[in-house]
Amino acid sequence: MRVSPSTLLILAAFFVTGSALAQSASKSEAPAKPAAPPLRAVVTDGAPKASGPYSQAIVEGGFLFAAGQISRDPKTGTVLPGPIEQAVDRVFDNLEAVLKAEGLGWADVVKTTVYMTKGDDFAAMNTVYAKRMGDGRPARTTVFVAGLPGGAPIEMDLIARVHR
Repeated sequence: MRVSPSTLLILAAFFVTGSALAQSASKSEAPAKPAAPPLRAVVTDGAPKASGPYSQAIVEGGFLFAAGQISRDPKTGTVLPGPIEQAVDRVFDNLEAVLKAEGLGWADVVKTTVYMTKGDDFAAMNTVYAKRMGDGRPARTTVFVAGLPGGAPIEMDLIARVHR
């Protein structure tokens, strides 16, 4: 059997075109990955506005991740002077405002991290913490640091479960 050069060209074109069609068909059959929804920021006037490129909190994956709060008054923007108990109460007020903005409370908190500048303040912080946290006993880490923004004696962040 004799095959002409034009027949070979037609056959080659057929196979190349068929291969390209098969590849594009297999690519279009693969399900497209859904785009991740954008992160949802929490904003409330009950807590100090973010003083840098961050959010007061982010809701993602069924959890609220609150940024660290210091004893800064949300109305004046100043760090409260005074005893550690007053500073801890202000931190709790700030974080509570963030929780309430999402319809959450202390019972929804699963993890806190406390940053303190003075080890001598731990017992007083712990007393206020126990009072404000109530029956909730989330996991907690306490870290002693050399300094905090604005000269604050304490900073605390938290993670809470979201019901929606």
